[in-house]
Amino acid sequence: MVNQHQTIPFLDLHKINGRYQEVFKSCFSNFLDSGRYINGSSLQEFERAFASFCGADYCIGTGNGLDALTLILRGYMELGEINPGDEVIVAANTFIATILSIKYAGLKPVLVEPDEKTFNLDVQQIEKHITDTTKVILPTHLYGQLAQIKEINEIAKKKNLLVISDAAQAHGAKINNDHLAGNLCDATSFSFYPTKNLGALGDAGAVTTNNKKLADIVKSIGNYGSPKKYRNDYLGVNSRLDELQAGFLLEKLKDLEDDNRFRRKIAKRYLSEIKNTKIRLPFWDGLENHVFHLFVIRVANRSEFCEYLDEVGIGYLIHYPIPPHHQKALIEFSDLSLPITEKIHKEVVSIPINITLENPQIDYIISKLNQY
Repeated sequence: MVNQHQTIPFLDLHKINGRYQEVFKSCFSNFLDSGRYINGSSLQEFERAFASFCGADYCIGTGNGLDALTLILRGYMELGEINPGDEVIVAANTFIATILSIKYAGLKPVLVEPDEKTFNLDVQQIEKHITDTTKVILPTHLYGQLAQIKEINEIAKKKNLLVISDAAQAHGAKINNDHLAGNLCDATSFSFYPTKNLGALGDAGAVTTNNKKLADIVKSIGNYGSPKKYRNDYLGVNSRLDELQAGFLLEKLKDLEDDNRFRRKIAKRYLSEIKNTKIRLPFWDGLENHVFHLFVIRVANRSEFCEYLDEVGIGYLIHYPIPPHHQKALIEFSDLSLPITEKIHKEVVSIPINITLENPQIDYIISKLNQY
């Protein structure tokens, strides 16, 4: 039984990580005793484990997800497959980091409307935006659901384009039970921000690919452009996955599949038991292509709905209240007409879906949403 005056938090990171308290202490003790605090054995072991998990040949740890995506783009530029000023097709409703990575690499983002049903890049719109200077299609697997990657790869093959995916929210999402995010296109970026399905205890990220040349360059650029100590072949940056965070992630990776199954179990209950015509539920075909990093519903009067959630003690977040093309930082896109993106950003609300939820809390959330 849930006390109506006791808030169900949107996310309780302390509780999520509490189950690892003893093993994390052991990780820290081993880390401290090792005397190797950068690029040590934990990082190497995690990179091998995460590459294997994704079914990819290579994994390179980075400082965060934004860096991971930027390093991929810069890597392909060093390989001569992308040139400064080339265009990159990206979903208009993605988190701004996806677009920032394109700009940081000296490339031109081309914002394309999402499919209103899935929130992901609308494959029907992609070819309309391809020009002679388009070199990359960059889908985001938003909220944990894979974009239509097969169709995107087919378009890319026909047009001789690269496909680079942003899987910051889709750790473990699968196609046909064996092809995982991280091995579905030319290269993939991940974020291990603490709130992710696979979250560190600080900033962290990674790149996965089957391209050895790209992997080597990404690793070098992220290490001051140095493939070998004191030799700098590229204008690099300092973006390495922290040794201690790698140790934490290695432990949490063991539970990722079970955690994703639990999230899907909650999602199935929400989708089958929330029956309120004022609430638009997300699309899901029931397969393992969605890991429900977020469970995002839509309501016409969001401010009123959020006030109601506050009253009944249900935590929530809005992902994201302002679309990228309306952000001051991206003022050059302010004149774009993107009605689907704008409508989505005005209506979305994320409700709790995580491994700490218990059945009485889930019952309560469903009951209160049906009463709205």
